[in-house]
Amino acid sequence: MAFEEHLRRLESIVEQLDNDSLPLEAALATFQEGVDLLRRASEELTTVETRVKMLVEQADGVFETKDFRD
Repeated sequence: MAFEEHLRRLESIVEQLDNDSLPLEAALATFQEGVDLLRRASEELTTVETRVKMLVEQADGVFETKDFRD
């Protein structure tokens, strides 16, 4: 599942849980699914964070990688 799909499913889960119409067991299972999705999305963001680099071309035409937070 792609990161964006995780977010869409998480939004759906929040709506379902806010609705208060789920039986307790179903609400618990839905909540657990949400926690799992949140964990996976967070791990994916961490992985992407470590990989995201900006290429900066120097005056001499050489490219330097730079952390995106700089």
